Amino acid sequence: MRRTLQVEVERWPIAGRFTIARGSRIEAVVVVATIRQDGARGRGEAVPYARYGETPESVAALIEGARGPIEAGVDRAELQALLPPGAARNALDCALWDLEAKLLGRPAHALAGLEPLTTVTTAYTLSLDAPEAMAEAARRAATRPILKIKLGASDGADEARLAAVRQAAPDATLIVDANEGWRADALERNLAACARAGVALVEQPLPAGEDDALARLERPVPVCADESAHAREGLRRLEGLYDAINVKLDKTGGLTEALALATEAERRGFAVMIGCMVGTSLGMAPALLVAQRARFVDLDGPLLLAADRPDGLRYEGGLVHPAEPTLWG
Repeated sequence: MRRTLQVEVERWPIAGRFTIARGSRIEAVVVVATIRQDGARGRGEAVPYARYGETPESVAALIEGARGPIEAGVDRAELQALLPPGAARNALDCALWDLEAKLLGRPAHALAGLEPLTTVTTAYTLSLDAPEAMAEAARRAATRPILKIKLGASDGADEARLAAVRQAAPDATLIVDANEGWRADALERNLAACARAGVALVEQPLPAGEDDALARLERPVPVCADESAHAREGLRRLEGLYDAINVKLDKTGGLTEALALATEAERRGFAVMIGCMVGTSLGMAPALLVAQRARFVDLDGPLLLAADRPDGLRYEGGLVHPAEPTLWG
């Protein structure tokens, strides 16, 4: 056995601008790890996230730092101890899943002990903008069954944004994502507005370090931990604060921990959401294994790009189909 590791930083333009409470972007910067062995190739894509202190350079450096063990044949279980949760481990973990699937001629879902994957319905994200602009975006996306609305601005107009989107898309299931942008003194009012609009889920309303306030409030809408939820060891603190957790492979450090986290979250009574950063289909494909058990699916990253990989996932309206082996798994 001879393995080689290749690390690349890629830039994928976003269609327009993607805006959340923390700022705007016009491109998705991803790091791709490629592991080759015995004529087979395994790939994994990760999105470095500044919220967690990551940059493309730091993630690529962490992957390079693991070159020796990876090329010496480290497996997925050993990788969990080699690197901490985060984007670097995600890229390598997913590459190892893909490589094993190719070497054994078995799909990744079979390696994970899962039934063949089926299509799932994904949310489609509307960037944070003025109420009238978000309403127009909702009208353009009105045929999509689930809309995820980015809120959390400091201008006090989130209730107007929500009302405008609901009027423009009266039949859509709505998910609100505040990205830590609300404060405790406005939380009750904002959750009440979400309830009036028939919102199905609210993601991370408060900053991760201030979410203890959720224990003191009635929650008329289920609340989901995103920035507060990373891997299994953090779940105990979230009990009583949140109703669901958003599993993202870039936070868990790959598919291996994501599957384990989803299992433990369900055991503790949390609903599972599978989410993503803005990236290509290569980053979404492994997450589809977790999506099979998720109550909420948000894997629309490629839909927000100007163009996806040539062998990308097939999206039809709100449906996303399992990956072909040429892409991953």
